[in-house]
Amino acid sequence: MSNRAEQASVLMIQGTASDVGKSILTAALCRIFTQDGWQTAPFKSQNMSLNSYITFDGKEIGRAQGVQADACRIAATTDMNPILLKPKQDMVAQVVVHGKPYADLDARTYRESYLPKAEVIVKDALARLRSQYDLVVLEGAGSPAEVNLKDRDIVNMRLAGWADSPVLLVADIDRGGVFASIVGTLEILTPEERDRVKGFIINKFRGDVSLLKPGLDWLEERTGKPVLGVIPYLQQLGIEDEDSASLDSKRAQRNRFTDDLMKRPDQLDIAVIRLPRLSNFTDFDPLQEESDVHFRYIDHLADWGEPDVILLPGSKNTMEDLHYLKESGLAARVTSFVQEEGGHVVGICAGYQMLGVTLSDPGRYESEHEALEGLGLLPTETMFTSDKRTVRVQGVSTLFAGERLEIAIDGYEIHMGRTHYKQDSMAPFRITAQSGTNSHHPLGSQQLHDDGAASSDGRVWGTYIHGILHNDDFRRAWLNRIRANKGLSPISEGLRYKERREAAFDRLAEHVRHYLDMSRIYEMMGVSKPTKMEGI
Repeated sequence: MSNRAEQASVLMIQGTASDVGKSILTAALCRIFTQDGWQTAPFKSQNMSLNSYITFDGKEIGRAQGVQADACRIAATTDMNPILLKPKQDMVAQVVVHGKPYADLDARTYRESYLPKAEVIVKDALARLRSQYDLVVLEGAGSPAEVNLKDRDIVNMRLAGWADSPVLLVADIDRGGVFASIVGTLEILTPEERDRVKGFIINKFRGDVSLLKPGLDWLEERTGKPVLGVIPYLQQLGIEDEDSASLDSKRAQRNRFTDDLMKRPDQLDIAVIRLPRLSNFTDFDPLQEESDVHFRYIDHLADWGEPDVILLPGSKNTMEDLHYLKESGLAARVTSFVQEEGGHVVGICAGYQMLGVTLSDPGRYESEHEALEGLGLLPTETMFTSDKRTVRVQGVSTLFAGERLEIAIDGYEIHMGRTHYKQDSMAPFRITAQSGTNSHHPLGSQQLHDDGAASSDGRVWGTYIHGILHNDDFRRAWLNRIRANKGLSPISEGLRYKERREAAFDRLAEHVRHYLDMSRIYEMMGVSKPTKMEGI
């Protein structure tokens, strides 16, 4: 169904603070509007995240907008997140514009020199989306009440003004002070900005809503604006988070002894080393859903416990995080885990680079370290260069395939640095197709190339392919190999992660639709609510 006018109708989600649930609520509304028959797209003018998403043309945007595009059942484009900031070190971030690295800028330079240029980029991207879709759901960033940032804001109230968009203000009741945060935010806004706020959403509620009713009545009387919904906390959402800051709120504060008590005898203990500059942690989301996996993070040596598998994740600064591993003693522990205990270790992207013999950065593109010794568990060497590879890939793997010979895989690459073998090594993956223009391996229709490296016994392997563990058949074959090494029976019917993720969008939409006044929201947007298209 398309009732597209000259410009799409818009709705903006802003929050009283970071991590109040803006991204997830935006995804929920994207799926609801899509279910209701509207061609819908997400938009966030500026995102700050190390957890990025690669579009089908090989461009880099914030993962939240990629997820929201999936909720809309459309392909993500850079117009949905034209500016992405990727923190590299204190007060410095890589600025990615329409999916390509622009420059590394400190906060003052970005604010004073680049933001005026960014306004045109943001307005043009939003205009293109509004010409292509029926509805566009805009997501703000942080809080609109940051008085020191308001004059050059491109992501909250000034953007709402440019788009002439109604704003819904979201507050997180789980962190406390929900009424003060809402009223305080409104007090800091200008009268014109307050007029744009058409209602409130109270998110992450736990308890009896009847006990909250007097507060809701007071809030509506105090502000003259409606509470459009109180959204209960939804357990085991099944949709990836945007940033690693959410790991702290999701993880219970447990020590390793409590972890050991929670682990069943038939489960594999799989631990990710939480690097200081951890990125793309969603690579491991499927493992948290597998019934035979006890999944956890390791921050310090004291957290080590008795893992079956250690995972080394991606990083925004490989050299600095490798230095951290060495200084913390975790590097030596990983090496002894493999060489003395026969443990399993996997590295993805930066983690793959760290598993090699040497890493060099003569141009100082990543850090002040010209060269560092790696963990020496794979026969590779990596040199960092100024160019960045961002592509989607498809291929096959022979690793753990057994009688099947090959397992189909797909994913995406996003990295600086080129890795070469120092000696012959088993390549676990063969790339057969890729999309994106920034490639170290230009492919013709018949050309192939190898990816990654693996030890002869398959206990240690690494790859540049993010999302490799989202491939159900490959993930299950790998887990079953580890189970066999432990004397456990294989599991034939494992998790179908992509199917579960799609169902999770529908579950989220049903949950939010039930508690949110969608009729009033459609009215605020100036859109007639159509008949629901999917029987929800």
